[in-house]
This record gives sequence, C-alpha cells and structure tokens, in this order.
Amino acid sequence: MQKNKTFFILSLGVMLGVFISIGGSVLAELNKPAAESEPEALPFEELRTFTEIFGRIKRDYVEPVSDKKLLEDAVRGMLSGLDPHSAYLVPEEYQELKEGTTGQFGGLGIEVTMENGFIKVVSPIDDTPAQRAGLKTGDLIIRLDDKPVKGMSLVEAVKTMRGEPGSKIDLTVVREGEEAPLKFTLTRDVIKVKSVKSKLLEKGYGYVRISSFQSGTGESLLESLAQLKKENAGAMKGLVLDLRNNPGGVLNAAVEVSDAFLKSGLIVYTKGRIENSEMRFTAAGDDLLNGAPMVVLINAGSASASEIVAGALQDQKRAIIMGEKSFGKGSVQTILPTSSGAAVKLTTARYYTPSGRSIQAEGIEPDIALASVKLASLEKPEFVPVKEADLSHHLENGKKKGEKTETPKTPDEKAKAEESLEINDYPIFEALSLLKGLAIMKH
Repeated sequence: MQKNKTFFILSLGVMLGVFISIGGSVLAELNKPAAESEPEALPFEELRTFTEIFGRIKRDYVEPVSDKKLLEDAVRGMLSGLDPHSAYLVPEEYQELKEGTTGQFGGLGIEVTMENGFIKVVSPIDDTPAQRAGLKTGDLIIRLDDKPVKGMSLVEAVKTMRGEPGSKIDLTVVREGEEAPLKFTLTRDVIKVKSVKSKLLEKGYGYVRISSFQSGTGESLLESLAQLKKENAGAMKGLVLDLRNNPGGVLNAAVEVSDAFLKSGLIVYTKGRIENSEMRFTAAGDDLLNGAPMVVLINAGSASASEIVAGALQDQKRAIIMGEKSFGKGSVQTILPTSSGAAVKLTTARYYTPSGRSIQAEGIEPDIALASVKLASLEKPEFVPVKEADLSHHLENGKKKGEKTETPKTPDEKAKAEESLEINDYPIFEALSLLKGLAIMKH
C-alpha cells in the first residue's frame, strides 16, 4: 500500500513538473496576439504514458536509478529523436564544444554523425590521429574498443572517443568495398587545428587548403592570400581553394571566406520557424583576387560551412566547383545555454544558396565531376623516342646560328618541377590545368 502511494505521489510530481513546464510555454504563447500562434492542447495521454514508464523504471529496474539521470536521459532521447545534429550537452560537453570552435581540443580529430544507430565519419581532420590512421569519409564505426556503438547516442560516442592525450582506443570500422570490418588503433592527442594552409603551386597559381571553419579562419585566409601575393611578386593568375574533407564549423567564418572573393551579392540565407532563425548574409568587401579564376575542390566529406562557400561561389559564377558531390548538411544548429550550465544544440533553420537551393540532404553538385583516382608519373622509359632533330639531314628551324633556343627540360627536370604540384593529388593537378587554360583564354 505504501509503495503504491509513493508511486502515485512520484507520478503526480513528474506530471505536475511537465505540466508546469509546458504550461509556461503555453502562457507565453497566450500573451502573443491571436494571429501569431494558437497554443496546442496538452498531450495528456502521452504524458500519462511517460509517468507510467518513469515509475516502472524506478520500481522494477534491476538497479536503482536517480531521478536526475532518468530525466536527463529523457531529454537526450527527445532531442536525438529529432535529427542527427540536435543534442543535449551537459556542462562538460558544452565546454568541449566551445573549445572545438577555437581550434584546440583533445581527442582523435574526427567529425562524425549518426546513421542507422552507428557512428558515420563525415571527415577526418588534417594532421590528426584519425587522418594519420587512415580513416575515411563514409566509414561506419561499429565498436569503440570492445563496446558496441549500437544504442549509444552521438554525444556518448564522442565522449568515449575523447580522453587523455597519449591514451589509445581501438575503432572497428565497416567500409564500403571491404569484405570484413577494419580495426584501427589510434592514440589520442591534443588536436590543434590550423584551419588554413597555403602555398604557390607554381608562378602565378596559388593553393589554399581550409580544413575546418573556426572563429579565426577568415583572418587566417586573408593572411595566407597576402603571403601568396608576396611570394608571387605580382598579380595572381588563379587560385585553387581546397575544401575536401572539410566538415564545416562556424557560420560567420564561411561568410568571411566567401566575402573575400566576392564584391557584392548574396552569400547565404537561412529559413526556420522562428523569426530570429531567418538571416541573410551579403558580400560587402572587395575581391582580393581581382577577378582571377578560381577552382574550388569538394568531395563527399565537404559539409555544412564548406558547402555554403562552394554554393555561394558557384551561384555567383565566381568559381568552378570541381570534384565529387558534397555531404549535404544544410541545417543550422543553435546553441541554447540552460540555467544549469548545460546547453541544448537544436536545429533551428536550413541553409539556402543565393539561387535558393537547399543544401540539406542534397549537397553541392560539382560543375566538373572527378573520379576518385590517383595520378602518378610514368617510370622513365628505357629508350628515348626519336625526334625530328635526331634524323640525318633534318631541316633547320630558320634561326640564325648562335641564336639562343630554350633547351627542352629533361624528364628528371620535369619531375622536379612537378614536385610543387603534388602530382599524386589528381584533383589539384586537374584544377591547376583548368586554371592555366582559363588564363590563356583570358589573354
């Protein structure tokens, strides 16, 4: 009798708490003009089911469970059921998220999402344990050490993968095209992400790699472009912007990067249900390349903020997009801190490119599709082909004796010249070839 009474009081308390919470929202809605919104009826049947299950767990579960844990797990489940990117963050997780946007955090250096109950690799971050171990976009992580991922939330899985620098973790991965699961042993490290790297591929042609979008990425890009111009000692003829395996990041950073190459026009806009979820971002500065041709490289690991940049430059006819179709994460997550120091990461809007295309679940289609292949130099031939100049009594080219003629480069010299091109990277090779063609047509 006493047990039933306790359960009744507990159930009543939980229901009252939920009613008060929902009632507060309803009262807030009622204070608005009638035309703005109409409050929905309280779902009494569902609330009764919730309190019944809550009581069953408290009474019958094999081990005692605190009210705090049950309610926290209920909130986690409520958010994770919405979409793969909404989540509840306890204070520790909220702090880790803030650290991640500044470019330094502990872990493996891997951007992940949920798919069919497993952890899916969006992309490994450059120069991190995940990238060095050989993890690839599209890999499905099914075990963390000996613990199955199935049933974990995304937040739990990320927390498991993070840990003390120097400690190890085994990842069991299912990869398309592989008959059996693959096992990777990674050593955790302090992840210091340098989001922008740059160099001259050759005279006049620059290369900029953005691995993620952080709070300082826009400023780093400006510094990199200034350094390229200084090294080139003259106007740039073209630029390759590499956004492959870039999982995204801070929205404002994507806007700043796009703005660096656009004189005017829309960059991106967002649409959601609430008023402050609708935003429009337009270019306000000068094109730092003065109209020099651009090629943007993307692949299946290019997501979110990188898709915003690619979409803006494509729609504004400012760059040619080359590579593979991008990931297709076109939703906006807003971080909403709570009074307890925790936070809710909630999807509040969708991204749209300047022409009105939704990125969500669609991605960016490249203007020029490239197969995933590797480019390699041919071995030096044993016999050098016979040329016209080698034939007996060949005609001269009409130049006077003593007049200097440029000596053709030997195969070894050509190989050295191609080192700066990273000839093993086929997309970069193709992008540079296209830029050279555009430069010829321009002049």
